[in-house]
Amino acid sequence: MDFQWLNTFITAAESGNFRRTAELLYISQPTVTVHIKQLETEVGVQLFEREGKKIKLTEAGRRYLIHARKLLEVYQSGLEDLNSFSQGYSSKLSIAISPLIAETVLPFVLKSYTMQYPEVEISVQIIESIYIEQAVLKEEVDIGLSCLSSSHPHLICELLYQDKVILVAPHDGRDAESAPPLDEEEVLTTNYLLSHNHPGYWDSLTRAVKSKYPSVRMMKVSQVHITKRFIVEGLGVSFLPTSTVRRELLEGRLLEVDCQSIYLPEANTYSIMKYNHSKQKEFLKFIANYRI
Repeated sequence: MDFQWLNTFITAAESGNFRRTAELLYISQPTVTVHIKQLETEVGVQLFEREGKKIKLTEAGRRYLIHARKLLEVYQSGLEDLNSFSQGYSSKLSIAISPLIAETVLPFVLKSYTMQYPEVEISVQIIESIYIEQAVLKEEVDIGLSCLSSSHPHLICELLYQDKVILVAPHDGRDAESAPPLDEEEVLTTNYLLSHNHPGYWDSLTRAVKSKYPSVRMMKVSQVHITKRFIVEGLGVSFLPTSTVRRELLEGRLLEVDCQSIYLPEANTYSIMKYNHSKQKEFLKFIANYRI
């Protein structure tokens, strides 16, 4: 059996039209017809009913479609594995990472890891922390690096890092050395507080801020990198993990505000796994050597 026939069959079943199938596969329409006829001869049943220019799967075609997809998946998986082997990879590691973690320490860590372990093929999925637990549970990835902990009984969750959370404000153009420090109350009561850009600490922090400063105005902004841009442009202030604003603080684009009356939480990074195999252990041991 030619696997091109399977690919043509699956594409035709999904598109419902031989002409559209030809366009999607960059082959001629007569070639599509030949592939389908050859596959029908091979399996010994009619797979499609023709209704003018439209096609519809027969009952046998619907049943075989399930198996055709599985066959093609196994075939393509085998090709991918051979391709990895030919490139020198002897093992694979798939990682789900929250956008926040992907923006901070991870690029440097991954670069260092791939240089030390060139035989490991790495694949990375950027997934919001609230979905990482399920990705690990369903074995879509080997490891999850999340801002949220997991208490699922079938998963292994470990704390990797704790990051200090600070209040940051836009640079106001003054000389940082001679000017007095920014006042916490003034900063929070005269600016929007950009909130909920981290999944771990904002609910309790919001209550604490509202208790101390009931008149504070809040604006929810879901991503840290957007929050930073808003602060730089003077749209508000926010409580952010130190690692996410280190460069902006050094470059003077943001200023840290000393908080005395509000208890500041920590932003945590967790590893989540279903199996504690050697490759996962190796990667986590490696990443633990890099502090945020």
